[in-house]
Amino acid sequence: MREREGKSPLINTGLVIFALGLLAVVVVFSMFASGMSNLPLWLMICAGLLTPVGLVIGLVGLVRQHKRFAHTSTE
Repeated sequence: MREREGKSPLINTGLVIFALGLLAVVVVFSMFASGMSNLPLWLMICAGLLTPVGLVIGLVGLVRQHKRFAHTSTE
């Protein structure tokens, strides 16, 4: 019986970047809800870019891992 490998480094990287993006989104919404109107630009960029970039990296890693797993299971 074949042992299953761990997660791909791309999946882990994507997960971390996605989580940081979600954290930035939560911070932006909480700062906006508390009455701040001039939010830091770097925070807005992180909230807008990290979440989708992390999602794409994680999905690419997931597809690559699936292809590798499907390729090795047919042999």
